[in-house]
Amino acid sequence: MTLLLFGLFFLFMLLGVPIAFAIGASTLYALYQSGVPLMVVTQQMFQGINSFALVAIPMFILAGDLMAQGKVSEKLVSFADSLVGFMRGGLSVVSVMAGMFFAAISGSGAATTAAVGSSLVPELKRKGYDPASAASLIAASGTIGVVIPPSVPMIIYAVIAQQSVSKLFLNGFLPGLAMGLGLMAIAIAQAYKRQYPKGTPLSLATIWTTFKDASWGLMTPVIILGGIFSGIFTPSEAAVVAVNYAMLVSLFVYRDLTLPQVYKLLIRSAMTTAVIMLVIAMSAVLSWTLSSWQVPGAIAQAVLSLSTNPYVIMLLIVGIILLTGVFIETASALIILTPVLLPLVLQLGIDPIHFGLIIVVGLSIGMITPPVAINLYVASSITQLPLERITRAIIPYLLGLIGVLLLVVYVPIMLGWSGG
Repeated sequence: MTLLLFGLFFLFMLLGVPIAFAIGASTLYALYQSGVPLMVVTQQMFQGINSFALVAIPMFILAGDLMAQGKVSEKLVSFADSLVGFMRGGLSVVSVMAGMFFAAISGSGAATTAAVGSSLVPELKRKGYDPASAASLIAASGTIGVVIPPSVPMIIYAVIAQQSVSKLFLNGFLPGLAMGLGLMAIAIAQAYKRQYPKGTPLSLATIWTTFKDASWGLMTPVIILGGIFSGIFTPSEAAVVAVNYAMLVSLFVYRDLTLPQVYKLLIRSAMTTAVIMLVIAMSAVLSWTLSSWQVPGAIAQAVLSLSTNPYVIMLLIVGIILLTGVFIETASALIILTPVLLPLVLQLGIDPIHFGLIIVVGLSIGMITPPVAINLYVASSITQLPLERITRAIIPYLLGLIGVLLLVVYVPIMLGWSGG
């Protein structure tokens, strides 16, 4: 029955069936064939989304959309430019730094790519930067959007693995910072190789001015994460606070959004949330089915029979995560892989918070690996460049991010991980 389930799932995927329906239809048919009462399906669908922590998902999506559509992203880019724009190829570094700033607001890789790309692409073209390389760097920087908290994938993992969202958020900073520094190093090396121009001269007055302009946006992660870590509110409550703050800033401070525009963003965020929640509901049925058939345990035993060395096994797990990210989008891959791989890593003595960082960072890389590479599609749309050109240019940044993932796996102490 397990072969039937996965065979149908991959068949539906090849036929282009949306991921939620591919999961649901294959699981439903496998359960029907095995004689399980189909009432289980509706029960597990409800159970899968019956979590207060999931309230944070639509709220963080909406907060990110509000900030991305307004002037916040432009202010953050200007502030980043005042800090590092003086370097050779400074705009490349600005792309990464602005991505890190916006990552602390949005929780979404695509939103981060769109916000930074829309603000920087015209200037990058004007300064003579290679368009494909610039677009690929912006797409790669967007991967940080789901690692630096707040992070929608971290919330999903926390619900599935029954872990603390706050602990995942707390431990997501340094992996996200490491990703940013790695991308900056590659960007600087390419800037010297291609003789990119130096940018804005360093000026304390400019830094202060742009900081004041960007302070409303920079306060968003301070309010969200400060409130969570101080115990003032839960992550779900923090998401609602973030929406209210983003609404006030956009409507009354920067005055860059109108009520009709806000209404459109509400509809768009609701549609995005509906897709995610449907995937979670369907995947809950799949997880229950696999657990009932003891598939995770069998997979764990099969992998452990290949090697007794935990380093080798973790390398295999990283390979599975990266390969899955190539073909399945982040949220769906996270929901499918977590119940399968978590029992295995627990047998290796790896803390589930640590594994949460590994799987989120690993799947974030899938956002820039075709064919399912949402950040590349966003970057291609913004720059009007063919996807093939951006894909070729993404390779150095892709290798750099894989290197950071291996650091997260094998050097958790250096990255400041603390599971307790």
